[in-house]
Amino acid sequence: MYVVGLTGGIGTGKSVVAGILREQGALILDADRLGHEVYIRGRPAYDDIVAEFGRDVIADDGTIDRKKLGPIVFGDRVKLARLNAITHPRMKEMMHERLAGAERAGTRVAVLEAALLFDARWDDLTNEVWVTVVDAQTAARRASERSGIPVEQVLERIQKAQMASDERIQRSDVVIDTSGKLEDTRRRTLEAWEQLQSRLATLGSR
Repeated sequence: MYVVGLTGGIGTGKSVVAGILREQGALILDADRLGHEVYIRGRPAYDDIVAEFGRDVIADDGTIDRKKLGPIVFGDRVKLARLNAITHPRMKEMMHERLAGAERAGTRVAVLEAALLFDARWDDLTNEVWVTVVDAQTAARRASERSGIPVEQVLERIQKAQMASDERIQRSDVVIDTSGKLEDTRRRTLEAWEQLQSRLATLGSR
């Protein structure tokens, strides 16, 4: 099985690209969805999060309230680092298990979609990395329209909590610019997919 890491900052179009790749037959593993599972009561990270940040982050139904936890960590690099130290290793274990299962099932290409692919050192689970890019203002506007969070707050999160786009580009194998129209992003993604298929065919003939 060949694993593609798909990364990029908030609002850069990762989910759009992932959707196009899914249409082409790739299996998509969404790190955000796996991340939600880490916060479930009974999972190893749950007790550690409560111990670190207090019972105020627990919702009425007993789950971790990410809307309460978010403001605590996103404005404080130290607290964010503590949260990541708790959740990231657990998420990586889950990703490894899902990828192993996909390989046993005969999956040919899996895509690990993760904004924090490099930050959390998950890239060693992949064979190559694709990155989606767009200017910060456009990314913030898109994220604001989707979440309802003011553009200024989104920009602050981008600047404080995420790796710089230039560094992601330098560490990636394929760069997909999503600044144009949807059809432009589709065309670029399909071109990258066809190039991947050519590389896989070459590898398979060796």
